[in-house]
Amino acid sequence: MSLSKEEVKKVANLARLEINSAEEGEFGTQLNAIFDYFEQLKELDTENVLPTTRAIDVSNITRKDEQITYNDREGLLNSAPEREEDFFRVPKILA
Repeated sequence: MSLSKEEVKKVANLARLEINSAEEGEFGTQLNAIFDYFEQLKELDTENVLPTTRAIDVSNITRKDEQITYNDREGLLNSAPEREEDFFRVPKILA
């Protein structure tokens, strides 16, 4: 499969890319190489391959949240850069 310059321009427009004449040829070559690769992939027998979202199995490795009461409240408040009574004082972020 080979894309024409008009098809390359259309793809660039759909992708919201502004390309010049020199880039049209370059992108056309690159897109054609991608399509050639897809043609190669069509030759693979995937009949007994289950659909997947990843090539390797990944699981969530974050720890479970657990609420723990911190016993040294004064020490924690005193370690803050700024304190206002029993609260942390932080910079204002909204006008």
